[in-house]
Amino acid sequence: MVAVAPELKIKEELAFYRRELCDNILPFWIQRALDRDYGGYFTCFNNAGTELVSTDKYVWSQGRLVWVFAELAAMLGEERFLDYAKLGVDFLLQHALLPDGSAAFLLSRTGEPKEPAPGSGLATSIYADCFVVLGLSCYARVTGNREILQFAGELYQSIERRLQGEFRTDPYPIPQGMYAHGVAMILLTTSQELRDAQRALGDLDHLQTNEKCRGYVQLIFDLFYKGGLLQEMVQPGQPGESLLERYINPGHSLECLWFMLHQALEDGDQALVEACADLAEATYKVGWDEQYGGLLLFVDRDGGAPRGEVGALAGHPMVRKVQQDWSHKLWWPHSEALYTTLLAYALTKRPTLWELYAKTKEYTFRTFPHPDPAVGEWIQIRDRQGAPMEAVVALPVKDPFHIARCLMLIIQLLERMERQVEGEAQ
Repeated sequence: MVAVAPELKIKEELAFYRRELCDNILPFWIQRALDRDYGGYFTCFNNAGTELVSTDKYVWSQGRLVWVFAELAAMLGEERFLDYAKLGVDFLLQHALLPDGSAAFLLSRTGEPKEPAPGSGLATSIYADCFVVLGLSCYARVTGNREILQFAGELYQSIERRLQGEFRTDPYPIPQGMYAHGVAMILLTTSQELRDAQRALGDLDHLQTNEKCRGYVQLIFDLFYKGGLLQEMVQPGQPGESLLERYINPGHSLECLWFMLHQALEDGDQALVEACADLAEATYKVGWDEQYGGLLLFVDRDGGAPRGEVGALAGHPMVRKVQQDWSHKLWWPHSEALYTTLLAYALTKRPTLWELYAKTKEYTFRTFPHPDPAVGEWIQIRDRQGAPMEAVVALPVKDPFHIARCLMLIIQLLERMERQVEGEAQ
């Protein structure tokens, strides 16, 4: 049933999300993550959050936690969060970059680069570089630190140079000849963070960076928008019937959509707002599990389990992952979906989007928060029926980025909606 005038519940929603962020998510990380001896953060916890299984530090996750703490400092106005962010900033500045200017994927507790697997090399994923830029850009914006902005900008330029040749995307290698939506979407959000920092610090490069943001939005539509959905992988010149060309990642699609909605707001592009809203609704039609609820991790573009030919790619890590993990229910797609549907509703007032938001919220908070409040946080990985799983998704870490980021974005959106309602009432 469509809620009548859902804006009337804004105060209730705000109180709910503030409690979830401040009483459940943040205490876990403040108590367990900060490495005050060597800098950076501990994130290698088991899924239940009850055991630290390694003191290694994945650069991917370090950059993301810098973003979380820096944005919290800006949102809550509490100096302690800048102190927490600086633990990660100093650690990354000192240890993250390799001699060739790329970011290491994995560091020891004290900062020595390590191979994720014997013989794999040290710079195994351009995603790690992007998350360093993301975190440092946010910190530079919040603190006004030009030296850190320069560091982030130089690493961004290094990423751009490497994109013109060969680059790695572990733990999700891209088959030769294919293009991955995940690369385009992370470059969009990374560029947006850098642009915002440049603009906040009076750097005119923000104009050029915003043009790159627009370019990534266009690239996503040109390459990956097919049949009303965002395809995860494409292979130009091929019929598009293989497993990797047919599968949809609902979480990635919905996450990317709020990046594009933010760009639509930046540029005043209402047509892009409506296109993103259409995509969100279409993604739910194929991605929502009508039997057990929640978003499936991977689906075929026509719905249901991924299908299609695998041919010579049989045994490829991405093929195995899509085939084996498609029915899992993960924390991050639901976090992203909450914000995307609420934002799209706020911008379009479509009742269907409010319905999607409401059912996503009900499923998410029934399924993921840890049942023991003494532990807190979420049990992030569940099977199709919702039972906890001890599994590795991307990195062997427990990472607060998706949860905390979306809770913060939802709070900020609801605060804007509240101000709007109050202004209209006057």
